[in-house]
Amino acid sequence: MLSLGVDLGLGLPVEHMLRSCAIAVALAERSPGEPVDTELVSLTALLAWVGCHTDSYEQAYWFGDDIVRRAALHTIDRTPRNQRRVIMGLVGSGLPPAQRARRSAEYMTVGRKSLIGMRASHCRLAGELALRLGLREDIRPALLQMFERWDGQGDPGAASGDEIALPVRIVHLSDPAEVYHREGGVEAAVEMAKARRGTQFDPEIVDLFCANAADVLAPLGSAPSWEVLTAHRALNTPLSGERVTVALEAIADFIDLKSPYTLGHSRAVADLAAEAASVAGLPAEEVEVVRRAGLLHDLGRLGISNGIWDKRDPLSASEQERIRLQPYLTERMLSRSPKLAVLARLASSHQERLDGSGYPRGLRGDALSSGARILAAADVYQAMTEPRPHRDARSGAEACAQLRAEVRAGRIDASAADAVLQAAGHKVTRRPERAAGLTAREIEVLRLLARGLQTKQIAQELVITPKTVDHHISHIYTKIGASNRVGASLFATEHGLV
Repeated sequence: MLSLGVDLGLGLPVEHMLRSCAIAVALAERSPGEPVDTELVSLTALLAWVGCHTDSYEQAYWFGDDIVRRAALHTIDRTPRNQRRVIMGLVGSGLPPAQRARRSAEYMTVGRKSLIGMRASHCRLAGELALRLGLREDIRPALLQMFERWDGQGDPGAASGDEIALPVRIVHLSDPAEVYHREGGVEAAVEMAKARRGTQFDPEIVDLFCANAADVLAPLGSAPSWEVLTAHRALNTPLSGERVTVALEAIADFIDLKSPYTLGHSRAVADLAAEAASVAGLPAEEVEVVRRAGLLHDLGRLGISNGIWDKRDPLSASEQERIRLQPYLTERMLSRSPKLAVLARLASSHQERLDGSGYPRGLRGDALSSGARILAAADVYQAMTEPRPHRDARSGAEACAQLRAEVRAGRIDASAADAVLQAAGHKVTRRPERAAGLTAREIEVLRLLARGLQTKQIAQELVITPKTVDHHISHIYTKIGASNRVGASLFATEHGLV
């Protein structure tokens, strides 16, 4: 899932890293020497560039669009000369001529020094993420060599030739090979490999690739599945319970590194939303779903340039449209993972509003679950207490007032706002009374029940288990004095719940 976000951050099509991984594994399996550790090859391919977004703030300052800069550098033959040529052509992009000239001069005097060591930082942070995810210890030294070259002209230039780990040498070729194959077919990928034989790439791996290119690349003619991720134990070890949350916290922290204005944001939203969900009376299993959705709600940020996120001036119409893609990208990436698809709809709903003015779908009213309403309120409150490029952080009282204003405007649910404010430590003097003492979740179940949905359909709609739905229905009938759907429907109608 995270690899899909990295694809977007690199300015490459989704599943680039996954397809590159498939090529690397296929090459490793065809290696004529001693058996290659294909598990380590897979991990290296999938985590190779996962740290590249962590200096997006600096990249956007110097180059205007950090994603465009990465895309321009990603597939070139990265000799020092080629990199200088591309970089100097991008410095100050988007600025007026005079200002661009000043930015270029500034880059020559201080910019280059400020970016020295960034690549090593990328690799080090990727290794730290791997350890937090519980992956193999030996992935760290492999990742530290990702910017090295066979001819020794890489970065930091501490290794060359066979000193570079074999899995890294394989990934060095498989990564650009995927791009060239996608854009020009087998011949283009082979031509690229031959042109860089003995310079960027290990000659023996180039020869192996060229001899087997048709077979290695043939499966990529159709979109690859997640099977490449399940081929090895380390990539297919199921997580459960607290380990899932710990892994998602690690990913959330990594996402937030994209901008200094969002450090800790995802974890804070998740904690606040989970506490608010508990205050609102949601069952423990639903509270945990809200927490996990909160941890991943900003995953789509990786696909949008920091030239927009960190802009101090008002956003243009086109930039606002790019921002509106963020929750959509979150949903699409989570939907690609069978294990995380259950979080996709909720995680992407934090910008939806009761009056339909939100995005990405413009959902309104009953289309938003209790969890979605709470997550939206938590995100509004938490964001107000954090600094943003165009304003300083607001106090808790100011954030409270802003959230209340959103409630009055009909955009944020009053009950969700009360729960969030109580969870944040504010005194809530009025708790809205619900008919017959029904909880927010029970009202949701009642509405769906009144519409004629069956237990399994309600469970799918609310992303909970049928057993939990039965539990809610039993409580509803007891509280409202009904014994069947018709009686429950009449109650809901009389109390304005449908």
